[in-house]
Amino acid sequence: MGAIDPQVFGLLSYGMYVVSSFRQGRLNGQIADVVFQVAADPPLVAVSLNCRNLTHELISGSKRFTVSVLENDTPLKFIGLFGFTCGRDVEKYSGISHRVLPSGAPVILDHSLGWLELEVRQAVELGTHTLFIGEVVAAEALKAGQPMTYAYYHEIKGGAIQANAPTYVKK
Repeated sequence: MGAIDPQVFGLLSYGMYVVSSFRQGRLNGQIADVVFQVAADPPLVAVSLNCRNLTHELISGSKRFTVSVLENDTPLKFIGLFGFTCGRDVEKYSGISHRVLPSGAPVILDHSLGWLELEVRQAVELGTHTLFIGEVVAAEALKAGQPMTYAYYHEIKGGAIQANAPTYVKK
């Protein structure tokens, strides 16, 4: 096997999302960049989350999660709340416009172009992360706009990478 240049991972295209879940009345969400559609019929979407994150724990228990698609205008402070604070220490939804769906799953309304609600069909353990594959059970486009990409977050906004992210490369 040849050498691995970690810079090549930065060439892969990603979006910026808030992935949320719930369990026993507790809500939590986190920034995720590895979210992608994997099938059309039924509509399936996958997300990769660090096994140590509270959102991972809540999805594992509730078998439900939501994905809110962030717009380019999302402030770094908002991304920091969901990407660099722990839901075990901070109530992330306090003061944030959101809706709790009939299932109990929360969706972000602030800075969101739209959302999907998913029911877990499969969880694949991948070392430090789990790939949750969910079937879309509800979805809503909220407004027009440009979805934020990971490249835009880094290059235009100057955003950092959280150490629990699947795209994190130790320097």
